[in-house]
Amino acid sequence: MAEPGRTLKSLLDALDESVHGLMAAPRGLGAVVRSVTVVDDAAPLPVGTLAVVPGEEADALADRNPEGVAAVAVTGVPDGGAERLRALGLPVLSVDPRLTGKEFADLVRAVLDTPGDEPRHRDLFSLAQTVATLTGGLVSIEDSAGAVLAYSAADEGADELRRRTILGRGCPESFLAHLRAWGVNERLAAGEVVEVAERPDLGAERRLVVGVLAGGRMLGSIWVQIGDAPRPAATTRVLLGAARLAATHLMRTHGARSGGDPAELAVGLLTGAFDTDALARHLGADPGTPVSVIALALREEAGQGGWLLDRATETASVYAASYRSDALVIPACGLLYLLMPAPSGNPAPASWVRDLVTALRQNLGTPVQAALAGVAPRMSAVPSLKKVASRTLDVVRDRPELTVTSFEEVRSSVVLRELIDDLAERPHLRDVRLDGLDEEQCRSLAVYLDTFGDVTRAAELLHVHPNTLRHRIRRIRTLTGLDLDDADQRLLASLTLRARR
Repeated sequence: MAEPGRTLKSLLDALDESVHGLMAAPRGLGAVVRSVTVVDDAAPLPVGTLAVVPGEEADALADRNPEGVAAVAVTGVPDGGAERLRALGLPVLSVDPRLTGKEFADLVRAVLDTPGDEPRHRDLFSLAQTVATLTGGLVSIEDSAGAVLAYSAADEGADELRRRTILGRGCPESFLAHLRAWGVNERLAAGEVVEVAERPDLGAERRLVVGVLAGGRMLGSIWVQIGDAPRPAATTRVLLGAARLAATHLMRTHGARSGGDPAELAVGLLTGAFDTDALARHLGADPGTPVSVIALALREEAGQGGWLLDRATETASVYAASYRSDALVIPACGLLYLLMPAPSGNPAPASWVRDLVTALRQNLGTPVQAALAGVAPRMSAVPSLKKVASRTLDVVRDRPELTVTSFEEVRSSVVLRELIDDLAERPHLRDVRLDGLDEEQCRSLAVYLDTFGDVTRAAELLHVHPNTLRHRIRRIRTLTGLDLDDADQRLLASLTLRARR
């Protein structure tokens, strides 16, 4: 069974700006935090606790040599005790000076109450941050009683209602009464995205809210403080998609779903290594329904892969859920795969995929590309289309202007790439006469063949004089015995040279 609690890294991710800095982490961020304790006397501290201590008392805590403590959070201005705590091997956090020790401890408990260390793309705090990024607002996710489950990073633009709601771990009754009077709850139960006007007397700026529903039952709500800012065009779609994801998370948290990690099981749909139909049913998908297969390549820089893929998975999940509630978003092999049920047999609209790619490019800052592999007639045919999608992305790697590409658009290039890969693995099928050519000769012959023997055009591409190229080709003929007037020899030579690139 997984150890209860959250790693310190996960906790820091969720708390965001409530922690002003990491003053020390001599042993990394892997310690598991199981509880939080406000230090106010000499009482023993539980093993695995996050000890919250005023800065002026950090020295006294160091004197106690608090063995078993997972980390220390210092409020106010730390004194030399922080250095002594670091010398003991303890991670030391600096708390937002606007928060008291009790307020910060309440925030930590709110995070610990959410079953964690889940993968970031299924974490409510991560979902809240993604919605904030896509809408430009400040987000909180609440349960059906108005208790705060998660929220996006703090911001100077937060109004008084948001601050009171988060620090108090619930929405003030005065605002809840306002919502009841305006019939907001009934509209949320009907599946609407509701705009709630500002109420300066309640310390509330303009907000959007959507209900988190499951089987007609209200599980909670997602709130976005937007103030006077214009609403982005995709906001309604983003909120509806986020509500569906939040419903899945809350049902799983309360035991409505069980048995295996859905993210890990979903990878089995792509590989075909397991009983595909059984996996599909377990994940709530109909194995006999046609499914549109889409792959996304982030094209990230070296070292960005892990966290960037998590962010992309969250964003894609929000968009996919707004389009199809039964869509599956699966990170695998460094790519992101979307399985979109298509009962009519028609693929997901390219315009929808293009909107998703645009959102990912804007929020990730990388030249994301998408490949539309086609529609699998049933779930068991997905693995073959997965390969088609990944090969399509390979073909367009050097053409970042192609944001969305279908397999049909690059079929020839994909098939040729597959032939060349087979040729590289079966060297006896190559034209071995070309093995003795140097790089310049290979390059010259390849361009000459690619331009169908047009010496003038080939010379331009090679940046040489046409007579220089003619001399090289004659020399190649002599060295290899290659008959360039023979169509079969030209084709085999071209494939051999491509396999060498």
